[in-house]
Amino acid sequence: MRAARLISLVLLLQARGTMTAGQLAEELEVSERTVYRDVEALSAAGVPVYAEQGRNGGYRLVGGYRTRLTGLSREEAEALFLSGLPGPAGDMGLADAVGAAQLKVLAALPAPFRDASARAGQRFHLDAPGWFGNADPPPLLARLAQAVWGDETVELRYRKQDEVTRVVEPYGLVLKNGTWYLIGHVGDGHRTYRVDRITAVEPVGEMFDRDEGFDLSGYWAGQAAAFLRSMLREEITVRLSPLGLRRLRYNVEPYAAQRAAEEAGEPDEQGWVTTRLPVESPDVAYTELLRLGPEIEILEPVELRDRMRETAARLAALYRQPLYR
Repeated sequence: MRAARLISLVLLLQARGTMTAGQLAEELEVSERTVYRDVEALSAAGVPVYAEQGRNGGYRLVGGYRTRLTGLSREEAEALFLSGLPGPAGDMGLADAVGAAQLKVLAALPAPFRDASARAGQRFHLDAPGWFGNADPPPLLARLAQAVWGDETVELRYRKQDEVTRVVEPYGLVLKNGTWYLIGHVGDGHRTYRVDRITAVEPVGEMFDRDEGFDLSGYWAGQAAAFLRSMLREEITVRLSPLGLRRLRYNVEPYAAQRAAEEAGEPDEQGWVTTRLPVESPDVAYTELLRLGPEIEILEPVELRDRMRETAARLAALYRQPLYR
């Protein structure tokens, strides 16, 4: 553990320049006293860590010192080649940069670990798009990626019911289930745009000052949760058999299935549970829950229960007589 922490400390100073003991302690999740001991150990081992005193002081590496990646374990080296996705990187026009970076990392790795890329590629592959999605990236994705990297303000034309125009500060791109989204700052807040609905991207000739405190992953997680809450705006009451409860997550939104499982009551003498299930609408619920057949019973609303009963009666009538050929 300490060896890994010492390497992390050196890499932090290498990447960020000067850091205080408090900043290092926060990053490494240790006390400042532990940082002082670690710096002493690094100095004793010949790593040129220098302490600057004063208001803007802190620790830094002397003389452009750069550590080689000799502290990597095999597991870390192999994980490194799983951290980037070649397909999405290529979609954004970064395939050459990713390839060059991997070659440089391979050259810096210790000789026993240089098969890490091949081992990872032989064992893991991510196919991000859904089965029936369009495999081709949106035509303007690469141009948007350039704007994101360069903090370049752009004017978008975006297709909704009608085509609209917006001046956007592009903060980031997100790939969700095979669909690309642009997160942009517009006016006093951030907005989300589907990239395949963007019909034109034009530079406005100016850069924007990025809010370094903006957390792209945190923003997306909040947006996704809000979207689910807005989409699943109604609830129905159901009874589920043990098999129905297990199969529920394959037939409805996983978030809804999880909520239903968490709120389920105690099983009755037949093993069935009663719970509340979030749904988009009774019509959508009717289509989704028919697939569970006799493993689910709708209790409320009465209109949906009546609709399921009528469908069950029609099915019974259809299959009442054997099929003669």
